[in-house]
Amino acid sequence: MPNQQSLQSELKPVWNRLFAFNWKFGILLLFVLCIPRFLLVLQANSSANYGSIGLIMLISASCPFIFLTRYGRRKIGLTKPTRYSVLVLALLAGIIFSLLLYYLGISLYNHTESNWYVYIGKSYKIPASINESDKAVIFSIIALTSMVFSPIGEEFFFRGIVHSSFAQSFGTKAGSLVDSLAFALTHIAHFGLVFVNHQWLFLPIPALLWVVSMFLVSMLFFRFKTYSGSILGAVLCHSGFNLGMTYSIFYLL
Repeated sequence: MPNQQSLQSELKPVWNRLFAFNWKFGILLLFVLCIPRFLLVLQANSSANYGSIGLIMLISASCPFIFLTRYGRRKIGLTKPTRYSVLVLALLAGIIFSLLLYYLGISLYNHTESNWYVYIGKSYKIPASINESDKAVIFSIIALTSMVFSPIGEEFFFRGIVHSSFAQSFGTKAGSLVDSLAFALTHIAHFGLVFVNHQWLFLPIPALLWVVSMFLVSMLFFRFKTYSGSILGAVLCHSGFNLGMTYSIFYLL
């Protein structure tokens, strides 16, 4: 029979012999996943082949199940919400934030590639001459996939296992700052360091605005995890953000 200590351990026994569930484990996770992800996104932006990103999201979503016990998964928020009404607000808040980010980008950079949504929209490969019916179909497919895969992968990873490992050592507030900063810096690969006209460019001011925006929206995701009592709150807020971003790229740009 397992003893009480093993029942209350966040890490599975095979990992518990190697690591402690603390900030060092969080740093290890960030290095092992975020650096390869950063490089793969850059490669995808230059090659226009984004298949590897799906694999990264799958691995990110699997981390809590690979490393954590049932107790550990509950501790990071993989549990039923305590306030279901908050979930609708989470989705709406994500949509609103993404639309505000659209208006900021369009007011500062118009339709140039210094606008984060313009640059990210290139990866959607929307044909220039497309009828509204076909556009709606492509939008629905991309919106649905973007609302499922990256929110689950990134929230289970950043707001889940990474946040909790740092919170274990430094507290919830510090843990949120760390996971939000890691999320924001990782997203420089999506915009900031850009591949334009067959060359790499760094856009300092747009990149700074993008990173700050990603940091703030990460904090918003964590707030809704807290408000809902479940990581599902963060996932739905992230889903709302991705929905708003996809709508902006398809219908507002």
